[in-house]
Amino acid sequence: MKSGTRTATLLAAAMIVGCTTSSSQTVTVPLNATPRNGGQIANATLAVQGNETAFSFVVSGVPSGTLRPLNLYTFINKGSCERPGTVAYAMNDRINTNRISATRGWTYSRSAPVTLAELLSGGYYLVIRTTPADGNVDIFCGDIKPETR
Repeated sequence: MKSGTRTATLLAAAMIVGCTTSSSQTVTVPLNATPRNGGQIANATLAVQGNETAFSFVVSGVPSGTLRPLNLYTFINKGSCERPGTVAYAMNDRINTNRISATRGWTYSRSAPVTLAELLSGGYYLVIRTTPADGNVDIFCGDIKPETR
């Protein structure tokens, strides 16, 4: 193995190990498309970030006619997708997203001033909503709960 290749391999391995957290510190929440966004998929990965929770979102698509560049509002609400409640945390200090490719959707990250343990204690769900310019429509919803294996 050439020295440059070996160095690149070691660097990649170190980055993977450095970015890995135990399964007790991350949870993936599947987000279901609402009827206004049928056929699309999304998920959110929640991770411990001190006394906060970090969120990484992947969204496959949005309703036809939604303005570009894509901006999305994201909320943690009390209740569940089946029994909606009030907003507990609005994560809208930034509303921008990053395009994965022309056909693969968008990613974005947010954080909330609440521990992952509190969110997993029950009674919270995530909502992704379009901007007022796009109708202020809920397009994804997902209940936050511990993963079952």
